[in-house]
Amino acid sequence: MAKFLVQKSDPLRGEVTISGSKNAVLPIMAATLLTEEKCEISDTPALRDVEVMCDLLENLGCSVNKNLEQNTVEITSGNEISGEAPYSLVKMMRASILVLGALIHRTGHAVIPLPGGCAIGKRPIELHLKGLKAMGVTVDEEKLARGIVDASAEKLHGGTIYLDFPSVGATEVIMMAATLAEGTTILENAAQEPEIVDLASFLNKMGARIKGAGTDTVKITGVDKLKGVHHQVIPDRIEAGTFMVGAAITKGNILIRNVVPSHLKAVIAKLTECGIEITMTDEGMRVRGDVNPLIATNIKTLPYPGFPTDMQSPFMALLTVAKGPSVVIETVFENRFMHVGEFNRMGANIKTDGNAAMIPGDKELEGAEVVATDLRAGAAVVLTGLVAEGTTEVSKVYHIDRGYENFVDKLKALGANIMRIEDKSE
Repeated sequence: MAKFLVQKSDPLRGEVTISGSKNAVLPIMAATLLTEEKCEISDTPALRDVEVMCDLLENLGCSVNKNLEQNTVEITSGNEISGEAPYSLVKMMRASILVLGALIHRTGHAVIPLPGGCAIGKRPIELHLKGLKAMGVTVDEEKLARGIVDASAEKLHGGTIYLDFPSVGATEVIMMAATLAEGTTILENAAQEPEIVDLASFLNKMGARIKGAGTDTVKITGVDKLKGVHHQVIPDRIEAGTFMVGAAITKGNILIRNVVPSHLKAVIAKLTECGIEITMTDEGMRVRGDVNPLIATNIKTLPYPGFPTDMQSPFMALLTVAKGPSVVIETVFENRFMHVGEFNRMGANIKTDGNAAMIPGDKELEGAEVVATDLRAGAAVVLTGLVAEGTTEVSKVYHIDRGYENFVDKLKALGANIMRIEDKSE
């Protein structure tokens, strides 16, 4: 098992290019099941989750030609597709459930064990199934109680579906299923994330008829067939946000290339409140933490366009050293404060009460042995290690590998004192 050794570093300086979005590419890869023709996806990040999705699609019968060194993957689903996804792969990644709607179209019957991923909350799939049932899908409730989704339908039809919560996964699964359903589907209270818009863009290129993606109401008019296309994935807004915090927490000066500022409005607003100077140039986004004193602010996570839950732990790392107390309120996932214990090992002295965390701020942190409790928390403890005295040893970094391409190399290129080691003792 690999570990990261992080030592207190000078301010991060230089430039970094953001990779393609993990949360955009995974549903796009799943959507290739909707056509028998070849689809080519560029700006595909070289991540563990992408590799797992490639393995899953191959197991289902797709031909997958991946060249992650060149950030491309070609997927052809062909004629012979299996409707059963193996637990050995599904347990490794929450996004495995994204193939559900497409498999029902292709085989009439899908069997998928309930998926795994980061342990940041329940993330139930009731909304996914609610939408599919409204479109004519039958779900075996007895198997569902045992943790297996067994869903079938001879033909999907359109309908009006209201999501009780704007779930990203449910929006994606329903939107994919509706593209080839008979009639029109209206999806209300839909998720509005940029990744939803990118999936809709991909599907529309394939011949789908989707309107309203990126708003709370999406209209999908079913078509008879979809075709293979080429698509370039949008930049990863969470990776960009992480490096923005890296510049802020180390009082650095970073140029971030391949970034869409409109995807990061909430993060930009909160960093600006903390005294960070952010400007857009022809080359990209310039983030300067060396202009003003770092001061505290409060954050509350919300579905997009609110402050992203995926940025909560990296931003909390920043607040541990900011001047003044702050409060972080988490409204999206009920178990996303696991990193607080790791921060406190380093001297942060954060206290939690339900979904609120109180951060005293202005702390002199010390390096410690910490754990990447989930993907984003892993990045957060690395950032904290950059400003802590001594050495911070981060274990379970496979979580970080799931969502950050070349994280160590990118940080080192900015001047971070970090190295990856393989721990032979585990």
